[in-house]
Amino acid sequence: MSEKFCSGYVGIIGRPNVGKSTLLNAFLGEKISIVTPKPQTTRHRIMGILTLEDSQMIFLDTPGILEPHYQLHRNMVKCAYHVLDEADVVVFIVEPAPLQGIEKRIIERLSSCQQPVLLVINKIDTIQKDTLLPLIETYASMNIFHEIIPISALKLKGTDNLLKTIKTSLPEGEPFYPSDMLTDKPERFFAAEIIREKIFKYYQEEIPYSTTVVIEEFKERKPKDYIQGIIYVERESQEGILIGKNGAGLKKVSTEARKDIEELIGREVYLELWVKTRKDWRKSSNDLKEFGYVQG
Repeated sequence: MSEKFCSGYVGIIGRPNVGKSTLLNAFLGEKISIVTPKPQTTRHRIMGILTLEDSQMIFLDTPGILEPHYQLHRNMVKCAYHVLDEADVVVFIVEPAPLQGIEKRIIERLSSCQQPVLLVINKIDTIQKDTLLPLIETYASMNIFHEIIPISALKLKGTDNLLKTIKTSLPEGEPFYPSDMLTDKPERFFAAEIIREKIFKYYQEEIPYSTTVVIEEFKERKPKDYIQGIIYVERESQEGILIGKNGAGLKKVSTEARKDIEELIGREVYLELWVKTRKDWRKSSNDLKEFGYVQG
């Protein structure tokens, strides 16, 4: 370990679907945050720990900040803004497009931050180069960003430069976690997230947003671990859609999720899924607390 060691928390915030989880996974070289083309995939704060020879960066991936329509959304926005109180460095991710109302509201909150705020313009591989400079100038004129860094998290362009900038912005200090620790979440959390990812992949409209997954049992045993999960929906009519004809839909979700869980934990798994209705759970404070969506 070098003489000078830096360590600290890095909060990643932005509107839904700007690439926060993709960036976290790129930094870690491991998929710990689920990613789908649909917005509002991330619902919890996900911690990812990157330990290098001279630094430890603790990334906090957050739900996308949006205009809330349900109590769930309000909890997600609260969770996202909570990292401003925890982080030593804030990474604000935007797309290479004109500012929208959500970005303006986030910037208003960031303007009072005492810690360095890095603006990351993601998805630069999707635009012409001559459209990027005016956007950088617009953000630079606000005089609140420590650095403005264009990247493509998906193509790993500019991510090394971003990582170096984050590292130099962190305070000196000892590591907070063991060097081999990647996250603070247990295996059962990631099992539930993987199942949710498959639902986002295969279902349209409100189905992915109306579902949540609870792991009722997670037992290590021979020859296969046993995992029982319940997929909760908001209306009884959604049960049939999720299960599909002759159970085909649920089987597809279960099969793909099982493979990814096995890859994650390095053991064979028997995955059993059930679908149940919990009416309007996204609007219920009690249900949200039970399902783990209440920020402490």
